[in-house]
Amino acid sequence: MDNLTYSIPGLLFPAISLLMLAYTNRFFGLAKLSRQLLSEYENSKSAILEKQIGNLRFRISLLLYSQSAGIFSLILCTCSMGMIPFYNIVAWVLFASSLLFMVISLILALIEIHLSVIALDIERKSILNPSSK
Repeated sequence: MDNLTYSIPGLLFPAISLLMLAYTNRFFGLAKLSRQLLSEYENSKSAILEKQIGNLRFRISLLLYSQSAGIFSLILCTCSMGMIPFYNIVAWVLFASSLLFMVISLILALIEIHLSVIALDIERKSILNPSSK
């Protein structure tokens, strides 16, 4: 196995940083939407809003897990760089684990995006069929 150099795990740092920024922005958007929906629900007790809030709650938890996996990926990548001068095989294992957690983070984000589309469909249906409110 070739020696792991600092430049290989170093390439992951900008990607993780940008991903964390995107997740944070997404979280702020979901938090704002959550507050709006909860306020509307207090007034109307709409079944549609109840579905939206349930969907939103699950999406926020997925985003939490996505961020957690991304952060863990960054920690493992950092540990990998720290192990390079001492135990190269351990550095490779840590780097591979870092990539695995990055993939998990991206898969969770993908699922959250699909749920976002489902939420839009619920909203679209409620507008097209106002009797269901």
